[in-house]
Amino acid sequence: MIFIRGIPPCSSAWVWTGLYFRLVKRLLFLRQWGPARLTATGFLLLILIGTVLLLLPFAEAGDSRASFLSALFTATSAVSLTGLVVVDTGSFWSPAGQVVILALIQLGGLGIMSLASLSGLLLTGRISFKARKTGAYENRPILAGGIRRTLIFTFAFTAVVESIIATAVTARLMVGYGHSFPRALWEGIFHAISAFNNAGFSTNSDNLVPFVGDAWILLPLAGAVIGGGLGFPVWAELVRHVRRGSEATRRISITARMTLAATGVLIAAGTIFFALTEWNGVLAPMSWGEKILNAFFASVSPRTAGFNTFDYGEAHPVTLMGTDTLMFIGGGSAGTAGGIKVTTACVLLAAMAAEFLGKEKTSIYHRSLPHSVTRQALALSFAGVLVVTLGVAALRFFDPQFSGDQVSFEVMSAFATVGLSTGITASLSAPSQIVLCFIMYLGRVGPTTLVAALAAKNLSRRYSYPEERPFIG
Repeated sequence: MIFIRGIPPCSSAWVWTGLYFRLVKRLLFLRQWGPARLTATGFLLLILIGTVLLLLPFAEAGDSRASFLSALFTATSAVSLTGLVVVDTGSFWSPAGQVVILALIQLGGLGIMSLASLSGLLLTGRISFKARKTGAYENRPILAGGIRRTLIFTFAFTAVVESIIATAVTARLMVGYGHSFPRALWEGIFHAISAFNNAGFSTNSDNLVPFVGDAWILLPLAGAVIGGGLGFPVWAELVRHVRRGSEATRRISITARMTLAATGVLIAAGTIFFALTEWNGVLAPMSWGEKILNAFFASVSPRTAGFNTFDYGEAHPVTLMGTDTLMFIGGGSAGTAGGIKVTTACVLLAAMAAEFLGKEKTSIYHRSLPHSVTRQALALSFAGVLVVTLGVAALRFFDPQFSGDQVSFEVMSAFATVGLSTGITASLSAPSQIVLCFIMYLGRVGPTTLVAALAAKNLSRRYSYPEERPFIG
């Protein structure tokens, strides 16, 4: 542990953070690696740094001592913005440990390489070509001015939204629950950052169950979850549209249109679904208004925050299946959400519709999609199904005492970086928890990114094989 005279021991977390950025700059940006490998390695390094910090005495409350696996699992869950935990965040970790977790969430949400790129911009006034490529890989900038303007917008937008949500939650905790200002402020900041980054961590042992009927808490957090899940490029376009007025309507990209439309449809459909399946189930003790509120929140949370206002261990199996679907789809691209992303799902549906209707080209919003986009969507979806299938098989092998519904829900939650659980996470064996760590990391980095990071080089051929059509179906 590092101590500096005049600075409390808990502040050493910031020293480690500074050392981390210095390490990233020296070891990554100076290497001739592509953006995919840089991104994958950056997240891995952050997880390792977080694990070390959580193992230090200042991070633990009282006499509790974290095992290496507990620290690794928590760090992986925080960096990947998942929210699955094996120890209670509020009681096991000290305030300093919670600060470490919150820092990991924020760093994981903004993007490791984007942070390093912005640091270089602030320090030198310019961004290296390698940093531009990597920042663009993570954020896919669409603002005029390129990566520089997009990075500044991303950080500024994040700070503004999190500040607004933190203020709203803090005020409600003070007025409605009698919390002192320091406690209310800390919980407000923690939940605001956790919500906007779609992490699902909470300082409460039972997550958001204490606020099950409080719209003043749930609605701001739901808004933050939706905002973070839309993705920064979508918000950048919306801001540009507001500034330019109605003349910019036709220039809204197909990505923004698909993301906004799919998000609205999934939230509405999910709300109706949860209300139908759990009206006389876990929602039964609630009033009519609370049922609608919690059905809405249960529709928002799986994409992909992981907050819960009721025990999913008591939910109907059909509810778990529907939640699995929402988790797998996830949210918008280049944001804090996980899953295969709503744009991927839209492309797959459009490709199916084109095939059924006998169309040669796949089109959305009167725009034809390249065949490469359809192939990428198919590859990403299949990779996701493969990861989930192998994960379920592994957990069923190591922990056969849990049902298939419980295991499937846990693995899907890890892959989609959601954090919802039926309550079995802490009871899983060490091998199963290690499997979940890998799945959470893979879900954050992305299957295609990891494959690209592991690839030594791109192979290009100057020839093609003869074409032949096999039977399909």
